[in-house]
Amino acid sequence: MANNRYAFFGGKFVDIADAKVSIMTHALNYGTGCFEGIRAYWNEEHKQLYVFRMPEHYRRMQDSCRILLIDLPYSVEELGALTVELLRQEGFQEDTYVRPLAYKAQEGIGVRLKGIADAFALFALPFGKYIQSEEGTRACVSSWRRIYDTSIPARAKCTGAYVNSALSKTEAELNGFDEAIVLTHNGDVSEGSAENFFMVRDGTLVTPSITSDILEGVTRNTIIQLAREQLNIPVVERTVDRTELYVCDEAFFCGTGVQIAAITSIDHRSVGDGKLGPITRQVRDLYFDTVRGRVPEYRHWCTPVFETESGRRLPATERSANQPAAV
Repeated sequence: MANNRYAFFGGKFVDIADAKVSIMTHALNYGTGCFEGIRAYWNEEHKQLYVFRMPEHYRRMQDSCRILLIDLPYSVEELGALTVELLRQEGFQEDTYVRPLAYKAQEGIGVRLKGIADAFALFALPFGKYIQSEEGTRACVSSWRRIYDTSIPARAKCTGAYVNSALSKTEAELNGFDEAIVLTHNGDVSEGSAENFFMVRDGTLVTPSITSDILEGVTRNTIIQLAREQLNIPVVERTVDRTELYVCDEAFFCGTGVQIAAITSIDHRSVGDGKLGPITRQVRDLYFDTVRGRVPEYRHWCTPVFETESGRRLPATERSANQPAAV
């Protein structure tokens, strides 16, 4: 049972047990909501909890809301302040997952988006590994295809769209695998069930392009930037064929939830030598140093939660003088 105590719900902070919706809620009946997944990392040396790339996540949430005609009543800065305040009240001193949710809150029957009341909620809970075997993930190509942009837009984190993820993930697990790789309707590689995909071919990182029905991942963008700027590893965004999965040198999943999980077999075929590869290891080690605030060049990506000894909290983006800690 999760040991979180609070949520931001109905415009205020409440006990998590009081953050409830009606069985008649539009989003529950029709999947008309959108969400984000944001991680906060505990740095034991600093005695600090760092929220990783929070503004980028909330800007993506604004895009999702725009697609679903959801009126999000808070700015990126206000959403960040709410998140920091929630985490401060929870007092977590361990790695944490933050879940903001915007949704159609009206009660009643009728499938539409326009003219429906909207709501926003936020909660957080301690969270470790998404895939337990993250140094040796066994993947398969799913029989389920990735949702198509003109059907349900993959670049929006729509709650209802994750039925697609649940079907492919469940199929993989029932067949003895850890995770699924999902193809587009054209048969090209898209992503995992709920994470982006990278492979290594001849020393180059390759990842499906943003037109391959992928979620435009914050972690994906982070890895591309770190690989190019810090590791001098070339990165190519392009269409990836299914058979390339069987001949690549290394492969891994990435995402806020999964973080970085090395893929060591696909459809019962070993990836490389069937072990965590050297480039994947380099990327993973640098990524975890970055998210915990240990890499000075990217410290601005990390928003600290707890106050310093002087009593002043130092987020990546300073609050304005008249902006309260809780909105």
